[in-house]
Amino acid sequence: MSKPTPTQHLERTMRILVVDDLELNRDLLARRIQRLGHEAGVAVNGRDALDKLHQQDWDLVLLDITMPEMDGYETLRRIRASPLLAQLPVVMVSAIDESDSVVRCLELGADDYLPKPFNPVVLQARIESSLAKKRLQDHKSQLLQALSRELQIGQRIQQGFLPAELPSLAGWSLGASCTPARQVGGDFYDAYAIPGGSLALAVADVCDKGVGAALYMALFRTLLRAVACQATLEEPPPATLVRSVAFVNDYIATVHGHENMFATLFFALLEPDSGRMHYLNAGHEAPFVQQAEGGTLTRLDITGPAVGLLVGQRCEVRSLTMQPGSRLLLYTDGASEARGVSGPFGEEALGHALAREADSAQAMVESARTQLAAHVGAFEPHDDVTLFGLMREAACA
Repeated sequence: MSKPTPTQHLERTMRILVVDDLELNRDLLARRIQRLGHEAGVAVNGRDALDKLHQQDWDLVLLDITMPEMDGYETLRRIRASPLLAQLPVVMVSAIDESDSVVRCLELGADDYLPKPFNPVVLQARIESSLAKKRLQDHKSQLLQALSRELQIGQRIQQGFLPAELPSLAGWSLGASCTPARQVGGDFYDAYAIPGGSLALAVADVCDKGVGAALYMALFRTLLRAVACQATLEEPPPATLVRSVAFVNDYIATVHGHENMFATLFFALLEPDSGRMHYLNAGHEAPFVQQAEGGTLTRLDITGPAVGLLVGQRCEVRSLTMQPGSRLLLYTDGASEARGVSGPFGEEALGHALAREADSAQAMVESARTQLAAHVGAFEPHDDVTLFGLMREAACA
């Protein structure tokens, strides 16, 4: 069965509610509406009209001003105050033909004004003009709903690019959180084992936000994981890091260079038994490290340029040993730059979050998320926020 075209959707019969306390006026307007090919309904006053408007869907209201119980002014005010009815076109039809009345109706949100006794030609013009606006609103709403559904699908697919669960390692705990600023975003984190027993850890931030960033997020993440997992037992971890990031960089810069898309990336290989971690920081926010509870915080600074900018650019690999009781917090700039009433959240606050007491990496991440949420409050998020935590259990006494 073929789907109806947008034009077919726009040509449906429109439903118009006539609100007037005089039966003669209601009948006259209802007949005129039916002659124009539309469906007419009637209400005897404002209160009756509001009940009918909430019971069924309508496309236009022809609203009298002078009525018992609730006049047209109050009815119009309540229509515009209702989230469900606020966009409904309303044409005032009244014997009060004074400029003050017209101005008041327009200020309250009326779409048009028609004096009584009305001219049938003018009445038709007012009705068709208002219905044309309603049809356009409906079409726009349908498109937005369709787009929203597509973005929801994209959001579910993108979530599938993040680990369903983080690896479980004896003596270690991992935790993560990724919250896009929109339905989809450009941040990602990853954790997976590679040949030789090392654990790969990655946090990245693709430039920009929204759908474009989400598409490149999937590309960066997939290429990086696929190439890293090709490591051999003979290849040392630093060589795996350089080879993997070099391939991704050169591919993006060569094939997609015209799009000027790049990503900042922190990529590390952890040897769980020894605690030795080899890493490179491609233009990313410098992670926090605390080697023991209450110990000094240090940073893992940038070791090279962002990935995907220019062919041939490479990052230096550095190493450190995560001692028993140590902690690592990776994050994207959406966390440090998250804005609240007092300004950006800041890197210092993230450092304090790392230092707070927590019995697992996930608890550490959740603590940082709670503080971020309290700081941002009712402000709209301006960027994706990703947090990734790693903790090594303290040595037994």
